[in-house]
Amino acid sequence: MLWVLTTLIASAAQTGRNAAQSGLARSIGTLAATQVRFLFGLPFALAFLALTPSLTGEALPLPGPTALAFTGIGAVAQIGATALMLVTMKSQNFAVTTAWLKTEPVLVALASAVVLGDALTWPMLASIAVATAGVLIMTVKPGVRVWADQRATLTGLAAAALFGASAIGFRGGILALPQGSDLTRAATILALSLTLQTTILLVWLALFERAALARTFAVWRASLLAGFLGAFASAFWFLGFSMTSAANVRTLALVEVIMAQGVSTLILRQKTSARQVWGMVVVVVGVAALLRSELG
Repeated sequence: MLWVLTTLIASAAQTGRNAAQSGLARSIGTLAATQVRFLFGLPFALAFLALTPSLTGEALPLPGPTALAFTGIGAVAQIGATALMLVTMKSQNFAVTTAWLKTEPVLVALASAVVLGDALTWPMLASIAVATAGVLIMTVKPGVRVWADQRATLTGLAAAALFGASAIGFRGGILALPQGSDLTRAATILALSLTLQTTILLVWLALFERAALARTFAVWRASLLAGFLGAFASAFWFLGFSMTSAANVRTLALVEVIMAQGVSTLILRQKTSARQVWGMVVVVVGVAALLRSELG
């Protein structure tokens, strides 16, 4: 099933994008780094959209009010989630921050069943619960200062909730399009969402944070890399959303904690504890159970 492959590709690209944005947040600030993934990702999304008709032989669909509403909700939620993610990265280990963000699948599963009517089975819920438990094992850090840990927990969980809302919004926008293949629908909503997000942030920065906007262009090479990785990851996320439920995609995406641990250990030189290793093992068990229940 192609949604498995697209989700794994998206997870790998997003791990790279998060690492790039984490470095940018320290050098140019949270708001400027948040804007990077949208402004510098938009040209790549538009290029992908322009190529889509030649790849599919289909005309691009015109989004109606429902598709616009769902996509708008997803776009705004993702802006807030990205900002909170970068705030959390300033106070937590990179891999652990990624783990906090991956507490979203349970919320996504329940909300998408109610809002979008996506199928929700007991084996799926059990698999999501096991995988999420693995994430929580990774994030329970004994011996840290209570206030600092609580603050990172709150921002991380808030980011996870908003990322969950964005996933539901984007899948809702894709499903609401009047026609088109999975690729056409995904490319259309990706370009629409990045256009909305770039417009919102450019207006805000131009009015209130011109210095942050200038800092973004001062490091344009790093910004361009983060933008490309963000657009590349989003293209595959959206393609996955067009093929299966948001809960399936976001649960399989928990493998990102293992990819992030590799970045944390090999590139950022951060230590991996035995607790984190056991947490990753539990995540893998949960994801494997999900794939078995979904793929038969």
